[in-house]
Amino acid sequence: MKPVTNLHAVIAGQSAPPPCDETLGVRLMEARDGYAKGVWTISESLLNGNGVIMGGFVGAAADIVMAYAVTTLLRDDQMHASINLQTTFHRPATAGEAEIEASVEKLGKTIAYVTAIVRQNGKEVASATSSVLIMEKR
Repeated sequence: MKPVTNLHAVIAGQSAPPPCDETLGVRLMEARDGYAKGVWTISESLLNGNGVIMGGFVGAAADIVMAYAVTTLLRDDQMHASINLQTTFHRPATAGEAEIEASVEKLGKTIAYVTAIVRQNGKEVASATSSVLIMEKR
């Protein structure tokens, strides 16, 4: 089993991002105070049979950036896991670049509620919401 990536260290520029970020092509640009922004370089390898990006990849990219937004509000001895992810699609995404912005809307002791917007060419491609479980690291 590979070691866990400390997202606080990634945000601080002290560690490489986890493999999922690199696999999907998501690059963190900013993360602070319950907010995160990333750039998603979308590869043609993510195209579905209709010639657009498969929706599951769009949701996964949003989930990555939402994880960074939550991390900015957690202590180093805490971790999180998505327990619900709802993605609504507004238009197809295509290969190229997209911007993802995420914000923590509510942070409780054990659950956070996070939202994200995925934009491509200045237009909203998808919006996502997630409930995130907050727990102590083992």
